[in-house]
Amino acid sequence: MPVWPRPGQTGPVSPQPPRADADVPGYVAALQLPGLADVHVHFLPERMLEKVWAWFDAHGWGGPGTWPIRYRLPEQERLATVRALGLAAVPALTYAHKPGMAGWLTEWCLDFAARVPDAVRCGTFYPEPEAPGYVTAALERGVRLWKVHLRVGDFHPADPLLDPVWGMVQEAGTPVVLHAGHDPHPGRHTGLAPVEELLRRYPRLVLVIAHMGMPDYTGFTDLAARYPGVHLDTTMVGTDFIEAHSPSPPDLPARLADLEQQVVLGSDFPNIPYSYAHQLEALHRWDLGEAWLRAVLWRNGARLLGLADPTCHTVRP
Repeated sequence: MPVWPRPGQTGPVSPQPPRADADVPGYVAALQLPGLADVHVHFLPERMLEKVWAWFDAHGWGGPGTWPIRYRLPEQERLATVRALGLAAVPALTYAHKPGMAGWLTEWCLDFAARVPDAVRCGTFYPEPEAPGYVTAALERGVRLWKVHLRVGDFHPADPLLDPVWGMVQEAGTPVVLHAGHDPHPGRHTGLAPVEELLRRYPRLVLVIAHMGMPDYTGFTDLAARYPGVHLDTTMVGTDFIEAHSPSPPDLPARLADLEQQVVLGSDFPNIPYSYAHQLEALHRWDLGEAWLRAVLWRNGARLLGLADPTCHTVRP
């Protein structure tokens, strides 16, 4: 597990951006962080993960072979990898694509957390009559993070079947990592408008917009500026791979500097076509300063995940 900075360790640091995964622990230490608080990590049932990888193999971003999975490893090797990188906790984000899946996926996540001591208790939900029951049970069992994928699930987030669920999640203050953007493949209910409709009804939700809502970076940063519970995760944003497909607007770094408390580290590990270090390198080269990096790489995510950190206070909007 990561260690705290030594008592009395102060003064400016100017770490070089990590070029390889082996550089990441030193980079984290140079920023005087206890670790990384990554909110967007996937651990799934093995058969499901194999199907996800097969989908990326076949479709990628433009056809077969355009999205190679960098960390196509057995579960224990993937766990060893994220621990070596310095993740202080391991989310296991899952998502359902049809009725009847979300309940057992949430059960799998809770079982995963029971056998993996540093796992975050995660869950998912889907618009179905059973949703309030399994969400209530999951909250009682300590679920701390949810994942919802609007394109894969092919549902509107304001579906009436989810009204009691959103109400419970809002009152509990548990964050929801929400894939709402059109990229890499749009869906019937992706984009800004469905999320705006949801927030008009549940304005105190703690939403983490996956991939910053790409390609509509501007629309989703505007949304975060209006709703203090809306966060933007860094998943894949600014990397060379994404800039070649869905380039960010020139003013995005300045906008994110203003939203320092609402930007959180996300990676999409293991389903990425480049090294984990490259995500950190991409954030570093925005040149927003070490205080911003400390907030994004650790403090904001630690607050959302409820990690023990004397420098971070769990204050919900």
